[in-house]
Amino acid sequence: MRTTWITVAALVAVASAAHAQPTAGELARDVCAGKTSSTQLVADAIARAKARADLNAFVTLDEAGATAAAKRADAARHQGCKPLHGVPIVVKDNIEVAGLPTTGGTPALKGYKPKADAPVAKKLRDAGAIVLGKTNMHELAFGISGYNPAYNTGPEVGVRNAYDTSKSAGGSSSGTGAALGARVVTAGLGTDTGGSVRVPCAFNGCASLRPTVGRYPGQGIVPISHTRDTAGPMALAMADVELLDRVISGAPPAKPAELKRVRLGLAKPMLANLDADTQAAFDAALAKLKGAGITVVEVEMPKLVDLNNAISFPIALYEAHDDMVKYLRHTGTKITIAQLAEQAASPDVKGTYQGLVIPRKLPGPDNTVVDAKPAYDAAMKTSRPALKALYAATFKQHKLDALVFPTVPKVAMAANPESSSVPTFIGVIQNTDPGSNAGVPGLQIPIALGATSKLPIGLELDGPAGSDRRLVAIGLALEPVFGRLPPPAK
Repeated sequence: MRTTWITVAALVAVASAAHAQPTAGELARDVCAGKTSSTQLVADAIARAKARADLNAFVTLDEAGATAAAKRADAARHQGCKPLHGVPIVVKDNIEVAGLPTTGGTPALKGYKPKADAPVAKKLRDAGAIVLGKTNMHELAFGISGYNPAYNTGPEVGVRNAYDTSKSAGGSSSGTGAALGARVVTAGLGTDTGGSVRVPCAFNGCASLRPTVGRYPGQGIVPISHTRDTAGPMALAMADVELLDRVISGAPPAKPAELKRVRLGLAKPMLANLDADTQAAFDAALAKLKGAGITVVEVEMPKLVDLNNAISFPIALYEAHDDMVKYLRHTGTKITIAQLAEQAASPDVKGTYQGLVIPRKLPGPDNTVVDAKPAYDAAMKTSRPALKALYAATFKQHKLDALVFPTVPKVAMAANPESSSVPTFIGVIQNTDPGSNAGVPGLQIPIALGATSKLPIGLELDGPAGSDRRLVAIGLALEPVFGRLPPPAK
């Protein structure tokens, strides 16, 4: 892709994105009412995608397929309006979409084209959504930077932040976050194991939901860990997070919560290591929450960090082997896990697979490795139940709707090889990882642009298991409190 492809019409479309963008639900209603056409929506989105080729947001931009689907949607609009009728969305490239490559962001899978949609993608397509393309990601979803050398449409390596291309888009749902931040589309799908729909939206100014584990079907998705993985909706507006979650889950519509009846908890471990921009934005957000009538209480969560550390790597690294072997068998490609690792483009991912996942090892003391099975068994039998109990007890004791904290302790880091380092990884997921391991839902909401960095900052709400729609209702009520972030200057 090159920006020289852009026509005058495309430039107008890009410029129009600077203004307040309608939600996906509003666009669908406009298509059905004949106020606009799906063909126009798709053409404009393609133009915006090409205009931001520098973001490396797409592995596959399906111009022909999306345009044909748009024409079908326009022809069918008189037959009944669907919730996402004719609206272009994007799908992370580890979620299968029939007829399009599902690469998982890795070279070995570049030729794999599934014949059927993953159930989560099928739900959205059945509701009228048009898949504009498959979005780039941290390779095999094994990281939070999106610094992936495998698939690039711009001059630099890795998915780039929509607000500052020298910065990371976050991961692993990097491309969906960047495409949303750049206003290419209004909504999309990602996946989340330890923060992967929440971190990119925190960095790119969008909203997202990590559902309670097991709430969405997991078939047809390149895996890391069946215990921790889930797909999740990502969107510019909370109304679209609500809509996508409703379409996928079959839940009834949610209405904004009454904020004076909301109770939120502050846990000290999640307030550590904040940079100045994040601290200031979160303090201001707390003041706004209290001003809106929300009750905020301090809570103690003893052993939260220790319990999480005993769960996080042992489960992800141990389950990744068998889950990936099973998935590769499902693809019918005859690619082995060893071949997958050997062809990996990212040194961090190749090293993780070859040094830990395939030999079933975990990092040990003094640069050694140890067998993963004992730590995995202990995590599943002892530490994870204890972490889940800690969350449940905290919510019950303080009568909380959710915990509240900065989604990521710091604004987006520079997009370079260091962004994929283990210390950076651990720092970025400090707050998103514990709830992931407890299996509870987490909602990310943009709250501000940093005073100094001018980069997006997010706030997260983690609620009790199964409280997804309550979290969404709170998010719907909070969006007017914080306002939606302005689009990038470019």
